[in-house]
Amino acid sequence: MTAPETLSATTTGEGIVSEAVTALFVPGDRPERFAKATASGADVVIIDLEDAVAPADKAAALASAVDALARGGVRALVRVNPIDSPAYDAEITALLSLTEWQHHGLLGIIVPKADDPEVLLRLRNRLPADLALVPLIESAAGLIHALELAQVRGITRLAFGAIDFALDINADSGDRYLDHARSELVLASRAAGIAAPLDSPCTEIRDAGRISESARLARNFGFSGKLCIHPAQIPFVGAAFAPAEEEVAWALSVIDAEGGATQVAGQMIDRPVTERAKRILHQAKKGSSNG
Repeated sequence: MTAPETLSATTTGEGIVSEAVTALFVPGDRPERFAKATASGADVVIIDLEDAVAPADKAAALASAVDALARGGVRALVRVNPIDSPAYDAEITALLSLTEWQHHGLLGIIVPKADDPEVLLRLRNRLPADLALVPLIESAAGLIHALELAQVRGITRLAFGAIDFALDINADSGDRYLDHARSELVLASRAAGIAAPLDSPCTEIRDAGRISESARLARNFGFSGKLCIHPAQIPFVGAAFAPAEEEVAWALSVIDAEGGATQVAGQMIDRPVTERAKRILHQAKKGSSNG
């Protein structure tokens, strides 16, 4: 394998991941899909070495991920296997070796079943500062420690794994049965001063209405992005997190009235209202520039 020459990093992995709205999983043992995932329009790609890969194929998946990220042309997060799994140490060692390459495509690491702040801190200390580190909260223990995890120095943002979480607490995995968990992750992220979390993927792939509804629910809880399991989900998730035209029109009317009128459309204009309007316009501008 020769050192790559074509991949230039204009933005750090930490920066890309903290701003991502759509994050698309691609199985690590399907390297022929890596380039397609990169071209899918997702804000960030996640090469998955965990759930999407059978135990017998994990070594080959790691080799494929390392090769693609070292060669250039693919930039991605990597979801490793759980910290207590047989594959974890080899995966971390191999991924860290990529950071010795000047133009590697590794954006960071997602740690599944995260629940121990001390373990996350040790991993963070091994990673270059420009790489993202995302704990995936998938258990009762992870939720209880969510604030501590979010407060670990250098954690980029949290992510929610609803299916595994529901299994852990013996609950239905439907969106509204997990309201408490979603609220806790948003509050922990805000209190820790990190980016709002990524929500769990919608299990529907082709039902646009269900995908959009799930994404809007996440946005209304305070999430700022969503994990995706298929490229078909990306446009609907992106649209759900983008301000609607009527929201932008309302925000513009509020900003126009700032410092003058005390009401707009019957609503009192004070600092929280103007700040919300500014945030909507910022989101709309960011979405337009990304598009």
